[in-house]
Amino acid sequence: MTSDTTDTTDGPPADDPVIHRAPGSSARARRSSDDTAARLDREILGGPRCYTLPDLVEGTGLSREFIENYWRWLGLPVTHPTDAWFTDADMRALREIGELVDAEGLDEQAQMTFIRSLGHTTDRLALWHVEAMVELIQRRRGLDDVSARLAALDRVPELADTLARQLEHAWRLQLAALTGRLATEFGGAHGAAAAGGVDELPLRRAVGFADIVSFTKRTAGLGSQELAEFVQLFESRARDVITEAGGRVVKTIGDAVLFVADDVTTGAEVALGLAAPHDGDDEIPVRVGFVWGRVLSRFGDVFGPDVNLASRITELAEPTSVLVDPPTARLLSSSARYALTAQEPQEVQGLGEITPVRLQRAYTGA
Repeated sequence: MTSDTTDTTDGPPADDPVIHRAPGSSARARRSSDDTAARLDREILGGPRCYTLPDLVEGTGLSREFIENYWRWLGLPVTHPTDAWFTDADMRALREIGELVDAEGLDEQAQMTFIRSLGHTTDRLALWHVEAMVELIQRRRGLDDVSARLAALDRVPELADTLARQLEHAWRLQLAALTGRLATEFGGAHGAAAAGGVDELPLRRAVGFADIVSFTKRTAGLGSQELAEFVQLFESRARDVITEAGGRVVKTIGDAVLFVADDVTTGAEVALGLAAPHDGDDEIPVRVGFVWGRVLSRFGDVFGPDVNLASRITELAEPTSVLVDPPTARLLSSSARYALTAQEPQEVQGLGEITPVRLQRAYTGA
């Protein structure tokens, strides 16, 4: 039984707003969300999702196991095999990767490495691009985060083709640069002698870390936008310094960046550039450690004891300073550009006692 009079004994007080939802409003909202997702699919993927997993097996001639592995390695596992979830582009991509596997005789480990590298990299790249668009819309229109994300949904599909072409172009440039470096480094060497021995890690590199000093304390009171700007400023500066000095960024790790260089002098120039103070109110104190050693390069990363040593030495450095290990210091000591000062020996867990050496630019009297 309902009444046209206001009930003052049950329900909210008379001066509280009462939200009346139209019948079926939640269902309409879900339909609208589903429609938006379907539209974005068509615009970004180039067509509707019209194939099931069995359709892919039949259309490609590949095994169900291989196709499921492919999607899992991409980071997009098949959760509903009987749903029409795949596109014409998916069908073409699977046929192509199947032909590559056969032509090159790729075993399962190689298949996983090739495909997983694509999934890992493009997952991060897609997120990076969308977040960049969200930040731009927030700055330009003064919107809150949710509104900016909704607005970004309309812009991202329009940029997809351009960004895809830029991605392929950048990848080819990077591949050409990498193969060129390898040709120069190993072109005249043969077999184990090129790597320095069977049991040694294959690549001689300067490897180092740049670490923001007191990151937690400096960012404790920042909002999400301020934190994003702070991290972006550090990363942008670090990447610019590293690449301009001739090094390469391996990865960023929260408040630190890992870099490599092909010779010890380039490593020194990268390290000193990273530690150098910047003028202005937005100064971000950085400490740096690097060593010359051997590394294993896999999965877009570098591994080995010398990577761990560089990390530990960085932890010992003071703000705006660079530390190296004694063997690296000896290599740099023949250059008049640098001043090297041995520090007090320190016990480092897992490495024993080490004597870090401070690296500075030599005083020229200018």
